[in-house]
Amino acid sequence: MRTPAALILALLGTHAAAQEAAQVAADPTLHSRGLHGYIGFSAIQPPDRARYSAGIGFYSAVWSLTDQPLANFQIGLASTWIMPDNSDNTDTPLAPEGTLARTWPERGPTWDSVFQTVEGGIGYWARNHFRYGPPKFSMNATPQCYDYEVGSPGWSFFYSNEALPDNQLGIAQLSNRLLIPPDGLPFEGQPHGEFLGYTWMALPFTDPSDDGTPTGDQSWTCFLHTANFKGPIAYYIPETWSKIGEIFDEPFLHGRGLDARPGIAGGGAMEINTVPRFDAEATDGTLYSKIPALRFPVDDAGEAVLVQDVTYYAKSALYDQFKAWRDGGPACSGILDQRGAWKCQLTTRTTRYDQAGEPLRGVEAAFDTKVFDGEAWGLEWFGSDITEAGLFPQYFKQTDEGRTAIPASHVPSETGLLQQQFPLAGTGAEYTSPTTGAWAEPGPSTGPFSVTLLDGSVVTYAWYRFVDQPSFQQYGWSEERKAALQALIEKIHAEWPIDRNYMPPPTSGELVSLDPALLVTPPAGMEAGYVPIVTGQAAR
Repeated sequence: MRTPAALILALLGTHAAAQEAAQVAADPTLHSRGLHGYIGFSAIQPPDRARYSAGIGFYSAVWSLTDQPLANFQIGLASTWIMPDNSDNTDTPLAPEGTLARTWPERGPTWDSVFQTVEGGIGYWARNHFRYGPPKFSMNATPQCYDYEVGSPGWSFFYSNEALPDNQLGIAQLSNRLLIPPDGLPFEGQPHGEFLGYTWMALPFTDPSDDGTPTGDQSWTCFLHTANFKGPIAYYIPETWSKIGEIFDEPFLHGRGLDARPGIAGGGAMEINTVPRFDAEATDGTLYSKIPALRFPVDDAGEAVLVQDVTYYAKSALYDQFKAWRDGGPACSGILDQRGAWKCQLTTRTTRYDQAGEPLRGVEAAFDTKVFDGEAWGLEWFGSDITEAGLFPQYFKQTDEGRTAIPASHVPSETGLLQQQFPLAGTGAEYTSPTTGAWAEPGPSTGPFSVTLLDGSVVTYAWYRFVDQPSFQQYGWSEERKAALQALIEKIHAEWPIDRNYMPPPTSGELVSLDPALLVTPPAGMEAGYVPIVTGQAAR
């Protein structure tokens, strides 16, 4: 039988052990890999797919996924991927030895899916420097098997504070009324499901050439459709795609890039890439986890339309008229001719998610993907105790089958997860451009100027004559070729306003607005033929 002293000590020891267990349970650990998956749709292809391969456009919803800007967070809102059609090649590698993509054997034997892509859109990226709440738009692409990426007329896909090397610049600034900052284009206000329309069209700004490197005439051009800006903003210079054959001395790659091949896009998706999570064990040893609150713009029926009006385009939609105008024919309005369009029927399927490499169970009991009226796609929430309408399940419990979604009320209080807050994103470093090389020779015509954006950054820019902008200086083009291109751009600036409906308006919903500070006016005497090139972006 224990003595009173021994009993007291035993009780104290038991209490200490309980305190220790409670302390362990109340000490969640922060991790990455909180959520991964592709919430996507497929577009039914037209009978003549080869014909409708000169462009793709759609309207994508814009909203704030999170209440505050989070650190180590990357989710792309609904967008698409465009790749060159190399379906005639079944065995020859498109990714040369020495490229990053060639180290991914699962993409073989041709590596066509990671050869070249245009994959920009709306989203949050872990490497954004200036977070402000809503997402941003960025026109990203991978010209060389993911060795590097291009995201704006001067910078990569947020990977570096410094501008791309002169020989990797790929985007030509086209608009003389809109700034394209390296950290992406912010939106005005707090969007909640308003739509951004954008279309990629292959246009012939220049003729095909064979100056050592065979190059096609397809300049993939980005058109935006918003409440306060409409029209083309920039394009990928064809040599951006064709030079890989010369760089790696691979003649087979000539004519295989997006400069010459039809562009294919099979649908689109929200890419859930980098999401933080907290893990914590209850006192019985069961593991629980928490991810940030991810909200979607639902209506009263619990439905969220995320994409609508997906359309494929043939060359007859704009390419043909544009080329005729370039060569002295009748004026081209820039409006996409819907007689050369294929408006897609959409299909979808239930998404499979994972967390820390383990499958997530039960999400489909809360919501699932849905096609609305054939030409719109999004999500539908059901009556469920797991989460409220419009909110992705936030809490999970480890089970034998993986991690299962549970309501907040089922999370043991001793885990400390309910009150746990995720780290907020800080301000990144300044984006800088060189003062030598392509940026200085021949250099800007006037500037610098600056504006302050809604994301809290100050953007510095200068006005360049179109053909003098940095992206073109890596090519030894003849004066005749540059003069012809300059003359074409002057016609576009003079005749294509920023309030014209180049894309058809959305079938339903309202349009989002870009940050008004992005809109600029050319200086006197530079109304046509000059473009505002961003030279830096820094915290206010």
